[in-house]
Amino acid sequence: MTQPREKSLPSAHTEITCDVLVIGGGPAGCWAALEASAAKARVVLVDKGYCGSSGATASAGTQIWYVPPDPAEREAAMASREAMGGYLSERSWMAPVLDKTFESVNRLADWGYPFPVNEKGEQQRISVQGPEYMRLLRRRVRNAGVTILDHHPATQLLNDDGTIVGASGLRRQEGGHWTVRSGAVVLATGGCAFMSKALGCDVLTGDGYLMGAEAGAELSGMEFSSAYAISPAFASITKTALYRFAQFYRRDHSLIEGAGSARGRSIIAQALLSEPVYARLDLAGTDEVKAILRRAQPNFFVPFDRRGIDPFTEFFEVKLRLEGTVRGTGGLKLTGLDCATTVTGLYAAGDNATREPICGGFTGGGSHNAAWAIATGAFAGAAAAGFALTEKDTRESGYPQHTAYPLAKAKRNIDPQAVIKAVQSEVFPLDINYFRTHGGLSASLERLDHLWEQIADARAAEENEALQLRQAQAMTATARFMYRAALARTETRGMHRRDDFPKQDPDQHHRLVVAGLDTITIRQETVDPGVYREAAE
Repeated sequence: MTQPREKSLPSAHTEITCDVLVIGGGPAGCWAALEASAAKARVVLVDKGYCGSSGATASAGTQIWYVPPDPAEREAAMASREAMGGYLSERSWMAPVLDKTFESVNRLADWGYPFPVNEKGEQQRISVQGPEYMRLLRRRVRNAGVTILDHHPATQLLNDDGTIVGASGLRRQEGGHWTVRSGAVVLATGGCAFMSKALGCDVLTGDGYLMGAEAGAELSGMEFSSAYAISPAFASITKTALYRFAQFYRRDHSLIEGAGSARGRSIIAQALLSEPVYARLDLAGTDEVKAILRRAQPNFFVPFDRRGIDPFTEFFEVKLRLEGTVRGTGGLKLTGLDCATTVTGLYAAGDNATREPICGGFTGGGSHNAAWAIATGAFAGAAAAGFALTEKDTRESGYPQHTAYPLAKAKRNIDPQAVIKAVQSEVFPLDINYFRTHGGLSASLERLDHLWEQIADARAAEENEALQLRQAQAMTATARFMYRAALARTETRGMHRRDDFPKQDPDQHHRLVVAGLDTITIRQETVDPGVYREAAE
């Protein structure tokens, strides 16, 4: 396979030409790179961090929506979350995602991933440990001949008369800039957790949403973004499975009734509005069960052990840490199973793409998210390669050599950290983003719009602040997309809760599609009403 061509330029700049550029090195980006390479495309993958160790998946274990092709099992799997997601998912997407996930996870086994086995010696392929999974994917990507550029965050897409033909960005370690010119681009930069310290999520700042919106792409499902995870107040561990064994308490150690139920998150959130909340893993029971829990989620216990806290017998303070669209469903809108966006030459995968087609308005951690990353990564990589190679065959001189979208002339210097804190002050508070009302959302959105006016055309005072500013701009844009859509959905559906509209409205069984930056527009998109109508009847 022919390797990407790299030009000899001054040391402060790298320039490469290839067929497919993948932006992001998590599971979705790796699967996209593998599929594009298998289609004989020359592929470059750039990552803000180190491909294989940064991002939400690399830091912990995750379940996978892995279902054998048995009709009854598949039917049960597809039906399991339709009501929870407000009936905004579609079987026409679920079935192909299940097929591709099943196929790809079996490939992982063939590559030697050490899946655990049951007492019959059968591999249990329903979960992976993030570090081992991502190490294996990175090795497969490198062995496939893909050029990996670590610590190379993308900041702009390249445009040729409305078609995306590459991207440019920063070289975090060497300094200077890079440009990759390509026949197609796959955005796989993840979602946005607003630097909340959620586990593995500080690199997930909505960069792909901003780049896509600048290019003219639409987004969908952005109102389903109020995902919060229970976390120790003193640590970033947002793996919540073990809280099934917990009870929750007030400052005086009196029990908070119902906090461990299906509605527990809302009960905890309500309590946190007025006082601290504490937890204890009271329900773990025997020493044997406690040992099993430690083996199942070893990283959960690390911050406790470092502080000499026994979470099974001692109270510890907890908080709800925002995970935003990483555990929400919103992202760039896809036009079909090829994972193309509404912009020619631009594809999206994983958390960068709206998960509404398989989750509707609710997802959570792991399972569907992991399957979505695998399947859309593979779909997008194959489609991007097909598009790029077809376009290349029609051009006599290869891919166009156009420059990036022009940056607006800077009017002022901005402190990126101050912007980030300002955005966080709008999206972290439970009484704005969790318990949503017209008054709270409108006031917050007004402040965010004013902030956007200040920073949209800003530049960093120092070159080393350029990435921070770009992340601050992406987080501001993401928050505005979220709240504009949340105001428009005057009902409670999925994880979107409106305290002033607490019921689901049958007349709002549609998706909300947002577009634009300075002015954000919203349109409604019809969803197949079949399953919803059957459930209502």
